Amino acid sequence: MRIELSFVVLISIALAGCGPSSGNQGHGGPGGGMPPAAVSTMTVQPKTVLAPFEYTGQTAGSREVEVRARVRGILVSRNFTEGGTVKKGQSLYTIDRAPFEAALAKAEADLAGAQARLAQARRNVARLGPLHAESAVSQKDYDDAVSAETIGAADLKAVEARLLEARLDLAYARVEAPVSGIAGRSLPSEGTLISGPEVLLTRITQVDPIWVNFGIPDADRLMMRREAEAGRLVLPRDGRFEVRVQLADGQVYGRTGWLAFSDVRVSGSTGTSDARAVLPNAEGRLHPGQFVRVTLSGATRPGAVLVPQRAVLEGPQGKFVYVVDDKGTAQPRPVELGEWAGSDWIVTGGLKGGERVIIDGVMRIGPGSPVQATDVNAKPAAQAAQAAKQ
Repeated sequence: MRIELSFVVLISIALAGCGPSSGNQGHGGPGGGMPPAAVSTMTVQPKTVLAPFEYTGQTAGSREVEVRARVRGILVSRNFTEGGTVKKGQSLYTIDRAPFEAALAKAEADLAGAQARLAQARRNVARLGPLHAESAVSQKDYDDAVSAETIGAADLKAVEARLLEARLDLAYARVEAPVSGIAGRSLPSEGTLISGPEVLLTRITQVDPIWVNFGIPDADRLMMRREAEAGRLVLPRDGRFEVRVQLADGQVYGRTGWLAFSDVRVSGSTGTSDARAVLPNAEGRLHPGQFVRVTLSGATRPGAVLVPQRAVLEGPQGKFVYVVDDKGTAQPRPVELGEWAGSDWIVTGGLKGGERVIIDGVMRIGPGSPVQATDVNAKPAAQAAQAAKQ
């Protein structure tokens, strides 16, 4: 009997819990509707933000110089390490000097003979001059003496030219580095007959400074011009962007450079225009041929509005965000977007300062849904005030 009575009491309690008064307490209104969705918002304020542009580039030596011999001869020795650093004026190769030393000695002897002959011709002219004035010698003898002196002077100049050539050939037997940089592979080996300048010995690549070549899409170039003309983008003066590169392992190169060249022509195959940045590379960390991520800095967007990427949704009409109106309901707002700024979108149109954008909880609402908004920017201030009271 007690068991049956207890069962009846439990059924009564259960039915009482399902009554109207209990339902009103668990819902947001007398009509039994759902409570407002809890969302997080942020109040947007226009501000000037940086507008970087990123591209993929490849490093290249600022100069690549071919090393060639200027004289013919046997290659005696290689005086550098392949792939190593060389300085301007450093000896790279030595060509057999003996033939050039012999040619120089002969040219010096010819010079002494030419000087002696010219001196003799001058003495003859000096001796015959007074005699010719007194008609003691014939005009022909005197003219022959003057001509001999002129010919001797010309012969001396020719010998001096051959002497200079012999000295140059001897100096060219020491093949020097025309620039400082990184030496490439040596093409000929010791004992090879070098026929002259037509034989390539090696190459030297100058890596300080180093170039970074990349392409700027035509769409980006047109966007920059359009945004700049509309006043939504401020480009650096004279187009002198600051350049920073990120290496393949994710590390950012510690030195910054500048945009040195931007071609006006657009490639028909890639749709990009060639651009080149110059970066200092005294430590030699960058090597020619590396693929890097290029970031152009220096442009700014005045009066830009930033919203987190998670707050931007995709609809049939394009991108939009939810804003909280004066009635506390969520309303969709179409927006125009620029580039990313870290983890935020730069909104170029559709929002104005002071509006509250829903950034969290957007999947639980729809157009016109009532929301219970919490401003994420106000949380730190509230927490700081509470901590001060404690």
